[in-house]
Amino acid sequence: MTSPITATLVGGPTLRLTYAGLTFLTDPTFDRPGAFGPRGGVTLTKLVGPAIALDDLGPVDVVLLSHDQHADNLDDAGRTLLADVRLVLSTPDAAERIPGVVGLRPWESTDAGDVTVTAVPARHGPEGAEPLSGVVTGFVLEAPGNPTVYVSGDNASLDVVAAVARRFPAVDLAVLFVGGANVGRFGSEPVTLDALLASAAVDLLAPARVIPVHHTDWAHFVEPLSVLEERLADGGRSERLLVLQRGVPTEVSTALPVGA
Repeated sequence: MTSPITATLVGGPTLRLTYAGLTFLTDPTFDRPGAFGPRGGVTLTKLVGPAIALDDLGPVDVVLLSHDQHADNLDDAGRTLLADVRLVLSTPDAAERIPGVVGLRPWESTDAGDVTVTAVPARHGPEGAEPLSGVVTGFVLEAPGNPTVYVSGDNASLDVVAAVARRFPAVDLAVLFVGGANVGRFGSEPVTLDALLASAAVDLLAPARVIPVHHTDWAHFVEPLSVLEERLADGGRSERLLVLQRGVPTEVSTALPVGA
């Protein structure tokens, strides 16, 4: 039975998503602004706090954790939250480091209620980035009678997006981590999708609607969301993009407006 999808942007990569009767949370980050690190060899600076305090978040059924190595994807408050969540899914490496985490290899699936969650590849930088950035993952959610949802995690590879689109050609909603994050490790190469890459990802995932996240709140995001918005507007694809207002629950329709 189809149930409404409601998305609430907490901030950064943290999105609360109600889907098929369950509440999912991506990459929990609830700490106040400040400098974090060095973790994974990098100090990151948070500029804006969460739009929803951890105490006001409400129950969470499943955490989708792209990786645990960096504070902008899992901070101290987020780690505290994990102990209270029934199912936390991430990489096998994260499962070795954090008690209770279930690690999934790429294309491996598990069930949460009526939802099948499949881990999909992600690459946190250019080819060969893993020794510095670590292993990361994305996820695909499927449930009978419900739209298919792709959560990219911290991915900068179009090849990865193309592989996901081939494996799941009926993606209806894509949550893309954008903003062109750059911590200086790979020269001008970003470690998440910049506007050029994200625009191409939108095409690869057509006709899915796209929710952009992780495009602000931290100092290492070099591209404001407006750059992607302008690029999609120039290509007549603005209606594909659903920009959430921080802290505001938004019912998501995967059907494009008439005429889009």
